[in-house]
Amino acid sequence: MSRHWPVRAAAPLGLVLLLVAGLSGCRDEPSEPTRIRIATGSPTAVYHAFGQSLAALLNREVRGVRAEVVVTAASAQNVRLVGAGEAELGFTQADVLPPREPEHPSVLAVARVYDDLLHLVTRAGGPIRTLGDLRGQRVSVGADGSGTEITATRLLAVAQLGGDRVRQEHLGLDDSVAALREGRIDAFFFSGGLPVRGVAELARRTSLRIVDLGDWTEPLRRAYGQVYVTRDVPRSVYRADPVSTVANPNYLIVRADLPAALVREVTRLLMDRRQELAAAHPAAGRMSPRSAIVTTPLPLHPGAAQWYRAAKP
Repeated sequence: MSRHWPVRAAAPLGLVLLLVAGLSGCRDEPSEPTRIRIATGSPTAVYHAFGQSLAALLNREVRGVRAEVVVTAASAQNVRLVGAGEAELGFTQADVLPPREPEHPSVLAVARVYDDLLHLVTRAGGPIRTLGDLRGQRVSVGADGSGTEITATRLLAVAQLGGDRVRQEHLGLDDSVAALREGRIDAFFFSGGLPVRGVAELARRTSLRIVDLGDWTEPLRRAYGQVYVTRDVPRSVYRADPVSTVANPNYLIVRADLPAALVREVTRLLMDRRQELAAAHPAAGRMSPRSAIVTTPLPLHPGAAQWYRAAKP
């Protein structure tokens, strides 16, 4: 793999000579770019928009890198792909990760990027006004392998709505939107940063209700840990009544064996180009070096830690 990531300081003369000698010996060998696969999610969700913008930055500013996004079911699948070496970077919700720092992690953190808000979406004129109203209804709890599925399933369990009390479907965001619009389901869950494009597009065509879930944050914290917080969804986001809901942090994760120099460059671009990333999705603009380093239970990759130490957030 190519090693043409930017060099930030002058190298000692002896090292330069060694590098020149090495290069002269393999001058005729074509250099292969380093492949960076970014595991994202649905094409109309935040992970995908964020990942596309990050890939464009890497391709433009880091020589010797070829970055691309991978469409996935999102968080849980992303963790598996990065851990198995089938992706180099990925996005995940914090509640998908093990509750304690692993002894020999195959996945490390680059940054806490923003908070995912759990949406419970239904038609404005329908009977579902509270979480308890889901009993007996047809509800998508998210695609298999998604963070939405994990959070929604936990929420239904603490509300004593698990098992067959709710007629569960396992659909991704795009399929959930189509199913609700066509009347094949009564509601769907989706966890994402504000605004979720698929939900916003549906709201432009259909009068929606976002169900308030704010009272369920504490029960979730008691049952599953302290990652959950309460966040607001203002009226301006989807032109629906304002509500509070359950949220949990999102992390950008990385293969543990990726070189520190490359991960340091990824971290630099992530932080220095926040406004450009925010043009792809507003959630990216909410990052800061101070909050980015809080990635419990995952430790930071050494390359990311080096950048934050130098930046002194």
